Amino acid sequence: RAGGDAGLRHGLRGRRSNRKTSETVKQRAVELYRQKKQAKLWHDYGPTLAVEELAEQHGIAISRETLRQWLIEAKLWRARRARVEQAHVWRARRARYGELVQWDSEHDWLEGRGEKLYLIAMIDDATSRLTARFVGHDSTEENLRQLGGYVKQHGRPVSVYTDKASLFQIAPRASHHRDAPQQQLTQIGRALQELNIEWIAAHSPQAKGRIERSFQTAQDRLVKGLRQVGAKDLPTANAYLQQVFVPLWNRRFSREPQLAGDAHRAVLPETNLDSVLSIRQSRTVGQDHT
Repeated sequence: RAGGDAGLRHGLRGRRSNRKTSETVKQRAVELYRQKKQAKLWHDYGPTLAVEELAEQHGIAISRETLRQWLIEAKLWRARRARVEQAHVWRARRARYGELVQWDSEHDWLEGRGEKLYLIAMIDDATSRLTARFVGHDSTEENLRQLGGYVKQHGRPVSVYTDKASLFQIAPRASHHRDAPQQQLTQIGRALQELNIEWIAAHSPQAKGRIERSFQTAQDRLVKGLRQVGAKDLPTANAYLQQVFVPLWNRRFSREPQLAGDAHRAVLPETNLDSVLSIRQSRTVGQDHT
């Protein structure tokens, strides 16, 4: 009433916000980003990861959008046009922790600094909790070792979801003979059967999207983290993975399951886990006892 129509406007309109970040902080954040980008440390960092690094390493606490606008203004970041994607109906998560575990492997993590490493990962479908380990070869032995480590740490999941790689299934042979043997199991398939863990095969990478998206995140964050610590070999890479990345993932990207409780089952007392997870071969003794 006292100010008339102009009284309807906010009192700070046209003035600097009381919450606006100081120009000194802005210049320091932008300059740090520029220096690290020129030094090839942050050359592939986006605003989201850069904000986290600025807060952890330099004590600069700002929002992602604030940094993005600063970088666009300084011509250090280009605004990207949002992609228009076809509508996709996501498969609902399993309701309980341990009902379904997605299992896969990926490689090329050290950017040429050392030996070729594979990442074998298992991610719970209900909670997105991650269990992972770097190995030198994506072999049956290493995958059995990963399965054993998971079972010892969490228990037996109800089912696992993998691709159709030869590690998990043997391609059936065409045969119409009535006495033809049934489809044989791989070493991993036999171990899963003996542990009473259901194996579900995905017909496409998109079907096991939970772990495929986790690898996309790892290819961004994990690769850069390994670069920062200068990882060049398997022990250093695994140390960073177990001490930094996996705890970070489970703290930030995991979620509560729809239903409370744990569907993992303990290993039965009579089960010899070492025997289950070993490589078994069947041989026939000939007439000459060989």
